[in-house]
Amino acid sequence: MSCLSRHFHLILIFGSFYFLTWAQEVENEFLFNVQDTKIEIGKNESIILKTTKPLSQAVHISFNYQIGKEIKKHFSDNLIDELENVTFFPTNGTSHTTLYVHAKSAGHLIIGVNNVSNFQTKNAFVRVTIEHSAILNIITSVIGWFYFVAWSVSFYPQVFLNYARKSVIGLNFDFLAYNITGFIAYSVFNVGMYWISSIENEYFKTNPRGVNPVQLNDVIFALHATIVTVLIIVQTFIYEKGAQKISNICKIIFSGMWLFSFITLILAFVHVLTWFQFVFYLSYVKLLVTLIKYVPQVHMNCKRKSTVGWSIWNVLLDFLGGALSILQMFLLAYNNDDWDSIFGDPTKFGLGVFSIMFDLIFMLQHYVLYREASYVQLPETEENFQS
Repeated sequence: MSCLSRHFHLILIFGSFYFLTWAQEVENEFLFNVQDTKIEIGKNESIILKTTKPLSQAVHISFNYQIGKEIKKHFSDNLIDELENVTFFPTNGTSHTTLYVHAKSAGHLIIGVNNVSNFQTKNAFVRVTIEHSAILNIITSVIGWFYFVAWSVSFYPQVFLNYARKSVIGLNFDFLAYNITGFIAYSVFNVGMYWISSIENEYFKTNPRGVNPVQLNDVIFALHATIVTVLIIVQTFIYEKGAQKISNICKIIFSGMWLFSFITLILAFVHVLTWFQFVFYLSYVKLLVTLIKYVPQVHMNCKRKSTVGWSIWNVLLDFLGGALSILQMFLLAYNNDDWDSIFGDPTKFGLGVFSIMFDLIFMLQHYVLYREASYVQLPETEENFQS
């Protein structure tokens, strides 16, 4: 019995040692020191690959390369020189090695670490952007701030015009109904994606190497736009409005959008949808609003044969912001040789052009078709224009 007991203890000791070693290796992880880097063509950029814990044995590392959705173990494209395999050796502390990425042509790719037994590698990746010019990248960033300011300021001319006239006659209420719906949906989407970690984590489950598309300036813009739109709606209850009211077709569309939002909210509460899916569906509400919100105002201007009551400065600033946004898209596409970002997925580009087209229509109405400061009184409104 003593012999069996001795063997049992030896097995237990070696088993425990093996288990602890295995557990230590499982918890070890490879990580890069950065997850995003930008390199000019012809230049090198150093990145560091490191472990989170000491190694007990040598580990051989090879790399994979992702362009779009496709992940390759060997890199045949001409964006960078393929990285050589590396070996990590046991040390008393954490291990690291420096890799040098040489940029050859503009574009985007993701460098990742191939799977290694008993190691976590899912977060071991770095997104690489290769650009023609670092200066052009700075210019595009400056343009981004300019259109952010232009769009943010564009809400205020209508507020000041309403206050100066003490009237909202000429401002279409359907437009306001659509606008507040769109900005509330946009705010919920942005706040959820940026500030609620569980929603952000759900996004990264479906896009493990992606970038959160929502930044802080997106959140600020959406909340600011919602607040100012609410202020304009409050003005419609205070100032002269004649007999203007929301149209029946707007009531139907408006109710449909809010009903859709409410149903998806309930489905998220009962776990039929994830919260990420809920905010994602709300982004479609914003998309629909962008497509239709200006139509009632254009139609109203045509019927009245006037743009009185509709601020042209709102239009001009929106046009400036939209034009700068599209300019930025083209500069980024050139700098990164990424024309698919415009023509491969035309939604964002198409929406920008669509909004600019409406701005041009409003400018045509204001400066060409209905230049005189007068208008035709509509039968359903009681309007008293004061020049």
